[in-house]
Amino acid sequence: MWSIVDTFCVSAVMTETDVIIIGAGASGLMCAIEAGKRDRKVIVLDHANKAGKKILMSGGGRCNFTNHAIDPDNFISNNPHFCKSALSRYSQWDFLALVSRYQIPYHERDHGQLFCNDSAKDILNMLLAECADAGVVVQLNTHIESIEQVTNRFQLKTDHGTVIGQSLVIATGGLSISKMGATPLGYKIAGQFGINVLPTRAGLVPFTLQPEDKEKFSPLSGIAVPCIVSNKRQIFNENILFTHRGLSGPAVLQISSYWRAGEAVVINLLPQVNLETELKSLRQQKLKNTLRTILDSYLPKRLISCLLPDELLNISMPDLSDRQIQQVADQLHKWTIKPNGTEGYRTAEVTVGGVDCDELSSKTMESKKVPGLYFIGEVVDVTGWLGGYNFQWAWSSAWCAGQYA
Repeated sequence: MWSIVDTFCVSAVMTETDVIIIGAGASGLMCAIEAGKRDRKVIVLDHANKAGKKILMSGGGRCNFTNHAIDPDNFISNNPHFCKSALSRYSQWDFLALVSRYQIPYHERDHGQLFCNDSAKDILNMLLAECADAGVVVQLNTHIESIEQVTNRFQLKTDHGTVIGQSLVIATGGLSISKMGATPLGYKIAGQFGINVLPTRAGLVPFTLQPEDKEKFSPLSGIAVPCIVSNKRQIFNENILFTHRGLSGPAVLQISSYWRAGEAVVINLLPQVNLETELKSLRQQKLKNTLRTILDSYLPKRLISCLLPDELLNISMPDLSDRQIQQVADQLHKWTIKPNGTEGYRTAEVTVGGVDCDELSSKTMESKKVPGLYFIGEVVDVTGWLGGYNFQWAWSSAWCAGQYA
């Protein structure tokens, strides 16, 4: 019978099982379900006091659990082909079928994002119910002290006893949102077994600004603008949000995963308008309005005042030169800013980088070097866009490992 075990009440004993999964998050629970369905005896270990904490806080408490438009191009990896097998074998439609079976009400937002109508608890409760049906044991408040492989079995010493199993699945997540208990444990385990880990960095994270830019733009905190944000690698058409620390909003979070320190990003603040053509047309009409008055109908007044000098904004439309119109169009269509950095793992939604995909089987998620050792979810070097993609990677990679672990 399945149970969640609070190990404050468990004595130091030796437990033997078929599959040990470290991490009671999205990928860990999903893998446990699939392995349990194969009549494998499964135990899930987690240092947290609750299962699925990141599930519960995601999507503002409503869990953006997948996306209607999942495609391998929505993922970042040093091996861009690696995710294709898992995403095709367990797709968003497969997860939606599970959600529908539990009659969980959900809705679609922009860009195919799917959210629970009521609460992220619906997704977590569904996973725990599936664990119950599969006979999975979820053991919380458990800290891993050491891991050894002895005669093709994994032996884990914890602060509440020893667990021995045939298969070991690492579903520990990345370094993002440290307040939820994120640790580098998964990377340390990979390193212990000689498995390469690619450098990690914060992804889906707000930008901080250079001191002079922060002073200039922090008074705009709270202003959101639809725009196109781009760099040499990628382009996103969504909102940006000015904060007292820098820049955030969906477009900034998206591009941050493709950003490198020292690089600039280009922001088109008026993607729906050809400003040069518009201003020349208005000048021809000999409107007596100032440029400021005209631009105020396109963008927030405070933003315009920050981006363009008063002497230019106070010019009447008939007096604007072609060069001045070009200057205005360039500034608003190609606003270029060099972030000082990001807010880091503290507020990042994901970790870019991780366990090298070349070390794993794309079919099973099993280590090529260490039979019986699997890595799934965010700990692997596969990072999705904002919008349910990372949850889908968790479901898909976990499902694959669960067929073999």
